[in-house]
Amino acid sequence: MELASSTMRTLLRPVSPMRPVRAPVLPSMRSLGQTFATSRAMHELFAVVSRLASTDVTVTLTGETGTGKDVFAHIIHDTGPRADEAFVVFDCGAVPANLVESELFGHERGAFTGAHAEHQGAFERAEGGTLFLDEIGELPLELQPRLLRALDNRSVRRVGGTKDRKIDVRIVAATNRDLGALVAGKQFRQDLYFRLAAAVVNLPPLRERLDDIPILVPRLLEDLGRGEVILTETTLAALHNRSWPGNVRELKNVLACALAFVEPGTGVLEPQHLRFIDPPNDEAVLDRLPLGGHALGHLERAAIRQTLIASRGNKVHAARTLGIAPSTLYEKLKKYGL
Repeated sequence: MELASSTMRTLLRPVSPMRPVRAPVLPSMRSLGQTFATSRAMHELFAVVSRLASTDVTVTLTGETGTGKDVFAHIIHDTGPRADEAFVVFDCGAVPANLVESELFGHERGAFTGAHAEHQGAFERAEGGTLFLDEIGELPLELQPRLLRALDNRSVRRVGGTKDRKIDVRIVAATNRDLGALVAGKQFRQDLYFRLAAAVVNLPPLRERLDDIPILVPRLLEDLGRGEVILTETTLAALHNRSWPGNVRELKNVLACALAFVEPGTGVLEPQHLRFIDPPNDEAVLDRLPLGGHALGHLERAAIRQTLIASRGNKVHAARTLGIAPSTLYEKLKKYGL
């Protein structure tokens, strides 16, 4: 089987079914925190993140689900000047909408029914350290002005309170959504967007860093408590040949499932143990959309525009996503005035 990457061939050659795969040490391997990589995409990411970590600038991490945005939020904190202080996570999408304000900014006793005692919000708990606003794109629109005010004034007022409390926190945000598209759709405030966009760092998907799989697999197996498991060369090749729509999170889940099929006493993970789950078929999804009654040109223009937004203006990536040549995309951009 001919693998696309020479690095991958080098990594696979010494692997045998009779010995465990360990994270190889190569001249091209670099690390940041506890994260190791050989791919160029990750090396570039390491360089950017390490520079930003040493500052106090607000960082927004973008990328697909499962690319490790939470991991790099921790790295920014742990390698920065606030490493000895608190690291507080606030998941904007996990907290019920009616509790977001209280959990983020805190509340005073008696502020509402059930508020039997004063409560410190995430901002106060992160004092001196880092506040990680995960899934920032899910923050309710009506609370976005309060967050903007807190960031600009470096102070918060608890629900039911009458005084502002000064805060000293570093903000790291993350989202798998296109904030620019949310702004265009009036679902996210433009002023908050520009406040969070001081430094935007996009994490590459796993399909753009396949050379890192031989490094990732042993570490993920250790995380799963099965660091002794052996992988064959063909198993690694099978992992390398997947596009990984779910990224590193999907890889870990695939390994976790595969471990259930490893024969007791052998500890050998074979290709037949791997179970891949593909995302919904694009055609099935499109069949459910109300596309009927629209001119094809209008649909094509909308598809191109939305793909460009999702690709952050990268026309080569957009063309690949649309399944057309870049030259064809340029012709269509001219045709539709995009």
